[in-house]
Amino acid sequence: MRPLYAVWVLFAFGAGALVVAPRMLKRAFAPPQRSTDTVPSDLGLSYETIWLTSRNDTRLHAWWIPVDGIAPVVIVLHGWGGNSSLMLPLARHIYGGGFHALFVDARNHGLSEHDSFSSMPRFAEDLEVAISWAQQRDDVSTIGVLGHSVGAGASILSASNGSSIDALVSVSSFAHPGEVMREQMKIPRPILVVLLEVVQRTIGYRFDDFAPRVRVGMVDVPLLLVHGDADDVVPVSNLYEIAEAHGTAEVVIVPGGGHSDLAPFEPYVADIVAFFDTNLSRSVVAPDV
Repeated sequence: MRPLYAVWVLFAFGAGALVVAPRMLKRAFAPPQRSTDTVPSDLGLSYETIWLTSRNDTRLHAWWIPVDGIAPVVIVLHGWGGNSSLMLPLARHIYGGGFHALFVDARNHGLSEHDSFSSMPRFAEDLEVAISWAQQRDDVSTIGVLGHSVGAGASILSASNGSSIDALVSVSSFAHPGEVMREQMKIPRPILVVLLEVVQRTIGYRFDDFAPRVRVGMVDVPLLLVHGDADDVVPVSNLYEIAEAHGTAEVVIVPGGGHSDLAPFEPYVADIVAFFDTNLSRSVVAPDV
């Protein structure tokens, strides 16, 4: 009877977890709140603070760093637990390349308002709000997006949904969220299976529905994949999976690059700027009538 008893215990745990765990997971998976002390003017850049409205009427904080005249914009989206302030080392390079820049804080991050939980699909929703805002500006010709980590996966998801992205740079994206979580969460497999099921029910999507490895084949705009070969959070093998699934993506491997520290990536930002310069038109294309 002991094996049968163990099965009933596991079933009871699973049933209880599906009811109780969503609230616990929202707390456990709440993104860390990191410093937002640095602002664009600290880098000698003029900027405007703007507020956008996302789903659930959540206000999103963003910095608009314009260049003179009509130009492409590069929208920068941070990763899990990040914020625009941490991504600002990219700002001088983007501005110096002759691009407007829009740095956005996703919900529950940076200076944006908090919502019930964060997820990659919600990152994508927030990105699409920023894209719509940029589209309405007369001084924006075309739109590029640079996303990091979860922000990179969200950018791929948004592009696969037909968002008005003209060129995309993915930095340190995972290939499949469920697989990364399985590697990072060192807990017994039966418990892990239940927890991952709860995560999917909480966010309202199956991992297979929005995994970058699955969605990237639907991305029909120029794509550059950037990844550090020393990333111990999302191993560089994830880049190769995404690149293979896409077929024509350009690839940059950063020697010694980890996951969150942007310093090793800085010598390669010129490649990113050159990619945007090649693939973003500086002329406004009149809409078909």
